[in-house]
Amino acid sequence: MDTLNHRIDALKRPRLLVRAARLGLAHYRRERDLTRLLGAAIPTSVNSLVEVLLGREAGMEEARSGGEAHYSAPMHLDVLIALIAEAQQLRAVSVEVSPPPRLPYAD
Repeated sequence: MDTLNHRIDALKRPRLLVRAARLGLAHYRRERDLTRLLGAAIPTSVNSLVEVLLGREAGMEEARSGGEAHYSAPMHLDVLIALIAEAQQLRAVSVEVSPPPRLPYAD
């Protein structure tokens, strides 16, 4: 999971695209949006879902930066919104699962 967090943190995207995605988080609905973006092939684990979204977003970023005719900015934005929301969920789950830090014994 740390590799997923590192991959997410390493993403460098245009500021306007990231700002729009952050604003879109308020309207993100997991069931509706993931079904629209991924169809029936929605992974059950958050880790797998984030992997799929990272792959989809990487392809869209390649199309964007390459000036491909099939690139869709609204679809790229939707994938980024889902990726950010699911990455937040992934981080929240990892915090809940992690054991509390052990404190040294005081005498």
